[in-house]
Amino acid sequence: MKTQIRFTALALSLMFASGAALADMKIGVSMSQFDDTWLTYLRESMDKKAKSYPDGVQLQFEDARSDVVKQLSQVENFISQKVDAIVVNPVDTAATRKITEAAVKAGIPLVYVNRRPDDLKLPKGVVTVASNDLEAGEMQMQYLADKMGGKGDIVILLGDLANNSTTNRTKGVKEVLAKYPNIKIEQEQTGTWLRDKGMTLVNDWLTQGRKFDAVVANNDEMAIGAAMALSQAGKAKGEVLIAGVDGTPDGLNAIKKGNMTVSVFQDAKGQADGSIDTAVKMAKNEPVEQNVWVPYRLITPQNVDTFK
Repeated sequence: MKTQIRFTALALSLMFASGAALADMKIGVSMSQFDDTWLTYLRESMDKKAKSYPDGVQLQFEDARSDVVKQLSQVENFISQKVDAIVVNPVDTAATRKITEAAVKAGIPLVYVNRRPDDLKLPKGVVTVASNDLEAGEMQMQYLADKMGGKGDIVILLGDLANNSTTNRTKGVKEVLAKYPNIKIEQEQTGTWLRDKGMTLVNDWLTQGRKFDAVVANNDEMAIGAAMALSQAGKAKGEVLIAGVDGTPDGLNAIKKGNMTVSVFQDAKGQADGSIDTAVKMAKNEPVEQNVWVPYRLITPQNVDTFK
């Protein structure tokens, strides 16, 4: 009889302990940089998702400021704090191995969000929530190729060269171009995701007298910068086609105004919800998929009003 009572008491104490663990769940989040426009939407959406849980989930955000060493240090601090899970938006997708090893060794679930590490096979306890960047490049370039009638010159504005998002989006663009031998790449340079850098590059190319029919940008911010440079140079809206990626509010507005031709919607809320949901499930030892893919969608002047 005493044994039965003892087991019941143990079961109750375990039940209360697990309840407390959920109510006090803490997730450490290291973002590659806070001042990136799209990543700001991602971070805000993650915060909203965490607050939507009935028992509450506490997020501790840290800004790695595009520093690989700083990001690893942040992850190590999360581990020493014994957080329930870690979410990382990597600074450099080729430099994630030490982060992965540290989390696995500590037995803390790790979720990479938005950017998938270059390591093709991630160990158990490590998951990626992202979108397939190859698709984004294919979608924007196919739309432009159709608009251009399969011929003309383009320039490409590349994102940060340390990100495989840049590599894969550009690869998608070039895979489409392989079907169109009469579309040539006039220039391609990195604008590191920034509006002012995109503007400066396009302005420089125009000043040099370079001719191009379309600008293919790895994100909306650089595309908007390109549109500003073209406008200042006296180019009419639509004279040079401009494609971006992300579907940020500014990007959507640019399409509505005719300053941008097309973009590809990257679902910040979808990635945010997926990353926090996955981290919570892993912390509770619930099954998850190792790769959670959030689909891209094409944004055109015809359907732009359906995006928010």
